[in-house]
Amino acid sequence: MAEQFDLVVVGGGPGGYVAAIRAAQLKMKVALVEREHLGGICLNWGCIPTKALLRASEINHLLHSLDQYGFAADNVRYDFAKVVKRSRQVAGQLSAGVKGLLKKHKVTVFDGSGKLAGPGKLAVTAKDGKPVAELAAKHIILATGARARVIPGIEPDGKLIWSYREALQPDIMPKKLIVIGSGAIGSEFASFFLNMGAEVTLIEAMDRVLPVEDAEVSAFVRKAFEKQKMKVLVGAKVQGVRKTGDGVAAVVEVDGKVQEIVADRLISAVGIVGNVENLGLEGTKVKVERTHIVTDELSRTGEPGVYAIGDLTGAPWLAHKASHEGIVVVEAIAGLHPHPMDVSNIPGCTYCRPQVASVGLTEAKAKEAGHEVRVGRFPFIGNGKAIAMGEPEGFVKTVFDAKTGALLGAHMVGPEVTEMIQGYTIARTLETTEAELMHTVFPHPTVSEAMHESVLDAYGRVIHI
Repeated sequence: MAEQFDLVVVGGGPGGYVAAIRAAQLKMKVALVEREHLGGICLNWGCIPTKALLRASEINHLLHSLDQYGFAADNVRYDFAKVVKRSRQVAGQLSAGVKGLLKKHKVTVFDGSGKLAGPGKLAVTAKDGKPVAELAAKHIILATGARARVIPGIEPDGKLIWSYREALQPDIMPKKLIVIGSGAIGSEFASFFLNMGAEVTLIEAMDRVLPVEDAEVSAFVRKAFEKQKMKVLVGAKVQGVRKTGDGVAAVVEVDGKVQEIVADRLISAVGIVGNVENLGLEGTKVKVERTHIVTDELSRTGEPGVYAIGDLTGAPWLAHKASHEGIVVVEAIAGLHPHPMDVSNIPGCTYCRPQVASVGLTEAKAKEAGHEVRVGRFPFIGNGKAIAMGEPEGFVKTVFDAKTGALLGAHMVGPEVTEMIQGYTIARTLETTEAELMHTVFPHPTVSEAMHESVLDAYGRVIHI
């Protein structure tokens, strides 16, 4: 007999475990199925361990920049194995924390892979294929996430060619590194290894790095990377990669010219594909497009009682998007009538140096959508706190509808902007106009004052520049 639940969640990442906890709060009997690590890719192999590594690289950068603060240190060095070990410990600590939270909320966790086995049924099997349990529930949420997209000829081998997994627990600190793909993942790894002392070449097929960001932000980041001695190739086509015994060589075409780049290791960071295999979707009304499950505004699939959230459903591939989707779908199941998530209000963050954060429309997208825009900009060189911190590079850019004053988008590059973007996200969620933002008192001295000044600049009222 199948064990009966109100809700079964397949996948224990930031979408799945949050959905399970919210359902438990709403007095549902909940089961969660996870085949590997609670916390999913984000906590174990993505968001969290990369931030631990990036923190180490920031410290290394500061230790080699002490003179500007009046300090001196001799024989500055690091133990790369300890740097990597700490990042794994941080991930392990948080994974254990998720386990504790699920236990606290009395969510039943099954260790294995889940597969639909008919209407309202899910079969759980172990890694060796042996059956673990058969579950029954009126509602089933698929939250199986995604994995790195593999380019033919550039398949990760665990040694010379890395995906994000190998890059998070590298066997060596490479002296020379090639990174293919300048999205958030590629740019963060490129920034980490560069700041740890590697010679890095960043290769991007599009005409600019971080191509989903505002064009001005992309241009600034590229200049910042190049100032840090990173080699950046945009509009570049990788014609092939070959292994050289103890390294790799990539043949790259840029502007009709072909060059070969040699390095110790290569990271491929060219997007992700949804984990739609072995879910038992065959024979259901669940629709899959380009490896991602199609859902409506409340995460419902075409199959009654089956829902999908997070990276499994496509862009934006962000942990906080998955978590919020999990809450929305569970509250809808419970009859609470939640607001469908507005994708345009999901902030995006890239934790390279300099940091990048944005929400809403870029200036170009706003104009394409037919808006007459007012644009404000404020550089951090005009911000007292940024100067005092020794991080005056970067700017804040805001895009408003000229007729209504609606905040269409906000884009930031510079110190701690990933911690500040939530201010603009709240403003958009509240449908704030320029009037409320201009009348908001920002504390002094803070880097956030640049957010205020950018709004003022859009309306000809900027003070400090």
